[in-house]
Amino acid sequence: MSEIYSVGQVNTYIKRMFSQDFMLRSISVKGEISNLKYHSSGHIYFTMKDETGTLSCIMFQSAARTLTFRLQEGMQVVTSGAIEVYERDGKYQLYARKIVQQGAGDLYARFEALKQELSEMGMFDESYKKPIPKYAKRIGIVTAPTGAAVQDIINIATRRNPYVQLILYPALVQGEGAAQSVADGIQALERLGVDVIIAGRGGGSIEDLWAFNEEIVARAIFSCSVPVVSAVGHETDTTIADFVADLRAPTPSAAAELTVFDYAEFAAHLEDMKEGLHQQMLHNLRLIRNQHKQLLLRMQAQSPGAKIREQKMIYVNLTEQLQRCMRELIMHNKHRLQMQITEMEALSPLARLQGGYVYASAKGSPLTKVSQVKEEDEIKLQLSDGIVHTKVTGVEEA
Repeated sequence: MSEIYSVGQVNTYIKRMFSQDFMLRSISVKGEISNLKYHSSGHIYFTMKDETGTLSCIMFQSAARTLTFRLQEGMQVVTSGAIEVYERDGKYQLYARKIVQQGAGDLYARFEALKQELSEMGMFDESYKKPIPKYAKRIGIVTAPTGAAVQDIINIATRRNPYVQLILYPALVQGEGAAQSVADGIQALERLGVDVIIAGRGGGSIEDLWAFNEEIVARAIFSCSVPVVSAVGHETDTTIADFVADLRAPTPSAAAELTVFDYAEFAAHLEDMKEGLHQQMLHNLRLIRNQHKQLLLRMQAQSPGAKIREQKMIYVNLTEQLQRCMRELIMHNKHRLQMQITEMEALSPLARLQGGYVYASAKGSPLTKVSQVKEEDEIKLQLSDGIVHTKVTGVEEA
């Protein structure tokens, strides 16, 4: 009996066979896209088919980011990658690394070659990118005079700012002479002195957009002294002009949004600034008035008149203090004098005379002893109300 294998072993064996096949590791397949699905993860799932069969395909997010166009049902493409076996389901599929539209392979190769050449020359370097003016007043547009692109730009620009001036250079954007026409338009608008230039067109195939992959257009953008905004195709479309331009807009509508400032928002901002300036001026005026008042008070305090008034107040205060002190001193001395008078009155001989005492004197001398007089001597007796002259009629010692 032959050896029995598991399903997993069979799938693994087949996968190894595929991986060892040199042709399957790097293969290009052409066909029509069907069952297309852009997954939220960024992966792209689709089927390639022709009249003989179908082939399941997947393009992971890392490779999908390099696509310069958006895949569509029924699109004829050439898909390059490796065919491998997905062991879990036991089926093989093409893991796509690069996809080009059928018939556009040569154009894509030319695109990559020119992109590499200009990149090495430094034309994509960020140091050469000019800033887009925030308040552009004159905007030049290089595109076809008819079509959705110019209408989208006009509609959005008019809605955002009806006062902006749009100057259209009607250029060929497809077919023979289109690249030269776009380059001439950029140079003409530069000479006219616009603030910013929008160069672009609506979406299409790589052939439709090829004018914006020409070197003459790239050099016109790079050498232009006016900032250039590239607005070619849809968001997934990428051209050489996008890499050289000062700003890449994903669509013509987005270019208008990026270059035309919103007048209503601008007016509201001005009004806010006006109100803020008004409030700041009022605040500054209040500060200046307060400073003025303080300086005026200081000047008044330092003026000769203020000094005189100050000295006068000091003089008045000192005068009042002196008068008060004098009154207090007079009252004090008057009180002392009254007390001294009372004390003197208590000690005065007249006070004693009032009490019945007599002051006796002889020959101008007061008599204090009986031995000082003898009979017939004249003496004076001073009473409270006068003097009595008398003679001694006798002396009697105590």
